[in-house]
Amino acid sequence: MRNRAATLILVVLLLALIGPSRALGQVGVGGYFTIALPQGEFDEKVEKNGYGFIGQALFSVSGTPVSIGGSFGGVIYGRETRREPFSLTIPDVTVEVETNNYILLGHLVLRLQPPAGPFRPYAEGVIGFHYLFTQTTIESREEDIASDTNFDDGVFSYGGGGGIMFGVYEGGTARPVSVYVDVGARYLKGGKARYLQEGSIRREEGRVLYEIDESETDLLAIHIGATVQF
Repeated sequence: MRNRAATLILVVLLLALIGPSRALGQVGVGGYFTIALPQGEFDEKVEKNGYGFIGQALFSVSGTPVSIGGSFGGVIYGRETRREPFSLTIPDVTVEVETNNYILLGHLVLRLQPPAGPFRPYAEGVIGFHYLFTQTTIESREEDIASDTNFDDGVFSYGGGGGIMFGVYEGGTARPVSVYVDVGARYLKGGKARYLQEGSIRREEGRVLYEIDESETDLLAIHIGATVQF
């Protein structure tokens, strides 16, 4: 019920603010280094923060302080590497086996922000998903030989946040281009998921055993990067 209400609220806001007569104005495209800090139940289960990259594109609504768009990216919150024989019949050749724990973050974004100026604070709401998966890859001489997804789960997420953009460049003739440094944070309420983390995979007598955790997947995502607006 809570998830349906959040979705309905965002859809109503988008329809009310944009309307059929609104025109989209400037486009802002950004890329950000992101630190994802587990919160609540997720923090109790997962011992490490996530580190990764998020990309985003927002379209301003002409004549309003509103921008709409989406963001997508991912973080790694666990990693294990080890060397293993290439096969039982070729034990004298070893390869590197790497297991990574990922969270993909995909969200629709509704932002309120002054349309211009050297300093542009903003507040935003987001709605989307968290996709958690663990992948094991066999590498040899920096080339992937094989990979497999050990475990995965996807859940609904929503949240809000804010930040500030400050201009570092303005130029262009036919169409003005502005570059901003962007610093901000989002609190993301993630649904209950089942997932693996660093150390969750055990290997005993040729068998693979998974220690599966389950919890809400709340995150505090802090980012810093650059946005280009044109």
